[in-house]
Amino acid sequence: MRVGITVDDPGTVVAEARRAEALGFDLLGCGEHLFFHGATPNSFAMLAAAAAVTSRIRLVSSIALLPLYPAAVVAKMASVIDCISDGRFELGVGAGGEYPAEFAAAGVDPGTRFRRLDEGLEVIRRLFAGGPVDFQGSYATLSGIALDPPPRQPEGPPIWLAGRKKGALRRAGRYARVWLPYMVEPKHVGHGLATIRGVAFEQGRGPDAVSAALFAWTAVDADSSWARSTGVNAVSAAYRQDFSTLADRYLLIGTPEAAADRLAQFAEAGVDTVLIQIAAGSAEDRSRIIETFASRVLPSVRNL
Repeated sequence: MRVGITVDDPGTVVAEARRAEALGFDLLGCGEHLFFHGATPNSFAMLAAAAAVTSRIRLVSSIALLPLYPAAVVAKMASVIDCISDGRFELGVGAGGEYPAEFAAAGVDPGTRFRRLDEGLEVIRRLFAGGPVDFQGSYATLSGIALDPPPRQPEGPPIWLAGRKKGALRRAGRYARVWLPYMVEPKHVGHGLATIRGVAFEQGRGPDAVSAALFAWTAVDADSSWARSTGVNAVSAAYRQDFSTLADRYLLIGTPEAAADRLAQFAEAGVDTVLIQIAAGSAEDRSRIIETFASRVLPSVRNL
C-alpha cells in the first residue's frame, strides 16, 4: 500500500514536504478552494514549492477544482510541475460545488461544473498524449496546440478523480488512473471499483486500468481517547457539523493498531493507496499524530 499525507499551509509547505519525505511517505497531497469557510491553499502553487525541495516523494493535487480553470491552463501547470519534479506529479481533479461563492467569484456558473469537468478531462487527456491537438468544445477551442515543454512522464501525470455517485464512477472509468473516494466504508470501495472497472473495460481500457485510493481524515495516538476527541473536534470544525456519530464509519481514528486494522479492511476491498489528512486543531497535535502514524502505522501497512 502506498501511503501519502496532505499539506495545507503555504507557510509550512517546504518544511512539511521535507519532513514527509524523510519520514518515508510515498505521496504528498494538497487540495484547494479558491475561497471557502476558512483559509485554503492552491494545489499547483503548493506542489510546485514541494517539488523544488524533494527528490523522491510523489506529488498529487487532491483535489484541484478543474471547472474553475481553463483546462489547457491546468494541463500546462501539471506539465511544468511534472518537469520540476522530474516526473513525480499526479493530477487529481474534481467538480467542486459545495461553496457556490467561489464559482461566482471566478465567473463560472456552478450548474455547468460537470460539463466543464468532462470537457476539461478530454482536453487534458489529449494534450498529455502529445502532438498538436485540434479540439472544438463548449468551453475551449484548440487549433494545433501542443504542450511545450511536455510532461516528463510519457503519458502525462496520472489522473485522479473523486466522487461516489454514478456519474462520478463512470467518469473515473473513462479518464482516471486512480479513483479517490472519501467518507466511505470498505464496502463502498468494492462496489464502486467494480463499476469503474466495468466502464473502463467498455472503453477498451485494461482490467486494472483504474486503482482505488482512500482519502482519510486521520488522528492516531497511543491514547485512543485523545485521538478520538482530537480527530472528531477537528473534522467537526472543518465541516461545521457534529461528526461524533460518524467517526467510526468515516474517520481513521484511535490507536495505531486500530488504524492499521482499518486500512487492512480497505486493502481487502481493493484500496492500494491511502492519503491521510491530519485531523488536528493545533500544530503541536498535528506533529504528534504525524510522528505516531509514521513510526507505528506506516511500517505495518507497507505490505498490504
